Amino acid sequence: MKKLLLIVSLFCVCTLAKAQDYGTGIGIRGGSANGLTIKHFIRNNVALEGIISSRWQGVNLTGLYEIHARAFNEPGFNWYYGFGAHLGFWDGDHAHWGDDGKDYTILGLDGILGLEYNIREIPINLSVDWKPAFNLVGYSGVWGDGFALSVRYVF
Repeated sequence: MKKLLLIVSLFCVCTLAKAQDYGTGIGIRGGSANGLTIKHFIRNNVALEGIISSRWQGVNLTGLYEIHARAFNEPGFNWYYGFGAHLGFWDGDHAHWGDDGKDYTILGLDGILGLEYNIREIPINLSVDWKPAFNLVGYSGVWGDGFALSVRYVF
């Protein structure tokens, strides 16, 4: 029991440590779905991220709650994890799973796990992440191909 308490305490200290190197970042996201991203810190280690992306000639809106912590004990490097939800609209003729002429409205849950680097000399943030999704409504199922690279201007 003491070991479990120690592990949980260390985890809390790591995730509550100052991770923020910027307040807000706006940029582009490229991967299996391409789009725009905005991330805003609401506390030193907690950020909200909004993503609007396009895939299969449709649009997807995602909102995420993310917890950040220092990575590699290096200034500028952070890792993060979180969860959220998405709402999407797709033309079934262009989706690899559709091909039935139907339009799809998708509603589901998202997770995110990523690593970011803040370039101190210029106000740029680079991040790479994996964002798996589980659709609850519409075309249901798990999408595990949500890898992406984001480049944000930070202020």
